[in-house]
Amino acid sequence: MIRELKKPDIDEAAGIWLDTNIKAHDFIPMQYWQDNFNSVKQMFLQAEIYVFDNDEVIQGFIGLNDNYIAGIFVSHKAQSQGIGKLLLDFVKNRKEELYLSVYQKNTRAICFYQREGFEIQSENMDENTEEKEYVMIWKK
Repeated sequence: MIRELKKPDIDEAAGIWLDTNIKAHDFIPMQYWQDNFNSVKQMFLQAEIYVFDNDEVIQGFIGLNDNYIAGIFVSHKAQSQGIGKLLLDFVKNRKEELYLSVYQKNTRAICFYQREGFEIQSENMDENTEEKEYVMIWKK
């Protein structure tokens, strides 16, 4: 089931955020994600976040800021089961256009977004990590 994030969900969702970022971005020092953990957790309350839960266990979530996808995060145990696609389709039904940034070295994510109709629009540098990233866009 997909639903809005509730305050009691924050610790569970933040744990998925940390674990997923560390595993998906092994080219960025783990310390970077750990250092940003608490500030990201605080931002969860202000963000538009939808979680996928199965028997009251959060297996993934998508975070939005207007039409910007801040990220799709699926727990390691639940990956490759279509949860990311379900979350993305959920927000596609609510928006006319979506965009996101993805690290160029995260080829798995780039392939996923391209398969889901996103196109690379531009390239830039993430100043925090000094990693190149693509800006990708999807239009209904």
